[in-house]
Amino acid sequence: MKTLILIMFVLTVGWTNAQTTKNMKLNAGIITEKLQETKKFYTEILDFGITFENDFYLLLHTPNKSAEISFLKPNHPSQKPIFQSAFKGEGVYLTIEVEKVDEVYKHLKEYGVHIEIEIRNEPWGDRHFAIKDPNGIGIDIVTFTKPEE
Repeated sequence: MKTLILIMFVLTVGWTNAQTTKNMKLNAGIITEKLQETKKFYTEILDFGITFENDFYLLLHTPNKSAEISFLKPNHPSQKPIFQSAFKGEGVYLTIEVEKVDEVYKHLKEYGVHIEIEIRNEPWGDRHFAIKDPNGIGIDIVTFTKPEE
């Protein structure tokens, strides 16, 4: 009987873990004082939408709602210490895949966005350029192409 219970437990836990990881969703978060600048940049320049917003938290989604990113004010009393230190502006990047990188590049140039890396083709198959958001996060905007042979 103990063996049967143990087998049932192992099968149940294994099944439960497999089910929960299949439905996993990622939301990257940045802790920053620049919530308003960040909101303006992502909504006006990159056409993100606002999923949720309050005085200390901003949740944005890509135009097709396939991904989200959040921003949180540092040292907010509702948050535990692990979520209070502000991002220092280095060591993080985002990649945004688009269908027509040249059109996005042209649009951002016309809007006056500073281009950190000019548009170019890479031998591994990217056509891309890079910008920075108000928090210093590098954003690589890319259309994947066929690698050079």
